[in-house]
Amino acid sequence: MLRRIASAYEADRERRRELEQDILLAVWRALPKHRGDAPLRHFIARVAHNRAVTHVAREAAEPRRQPLDEAAPSDAPTPHEAAETRDLHDRLGQAVRALPLSLRQPALLTLEGFAPAEIADMLGLNPNAVSIRLTRAKAALREALNPTPSQEVRP
Repeated sequence: MLRRIASAYEADRERRRELEQDILLAVWRALPKHRGDAPLRHFIARVAHNRAVTHVAREAAEPRRQPLDEAAPSDAPTPHEAAETRDLHDRLGQAVRALPLSLRQPALLTLEGFAPAEIADMLGLNPNAVSIRLTRAKAALREALNPTPSQEVRP
């Protein structure tokens, strides 16, 4: 779960690994503060997302060292289907990272298997607000992943 959260917030492989370590450290430091009023999984996800948001804010203040399209080059050639799957995965990752934080957090928590009511509790939101944000996130992701006729590449 923590690795997926980190990859949703950081495209660069080295920065993503650094973020994963930062998240693990933040979770470790926050564990004594867990009061037990929510499931441990919720607590850990909340800490991880908060740390990732802090990371994004810190990185936004710094200039990018490497363009996003060069951030994760392929190490080895793969068959055509694997390339298509990787392309879709990359596009999904870029689309998720492009979501505003208010939409990204509920979307990622949904992908982690949390119910809207659980997400509302973790983020301190009304369940209806979470549902609205999820609907908006899905629409934005659908638009980003489904090319319009002018964007389609013809053989």
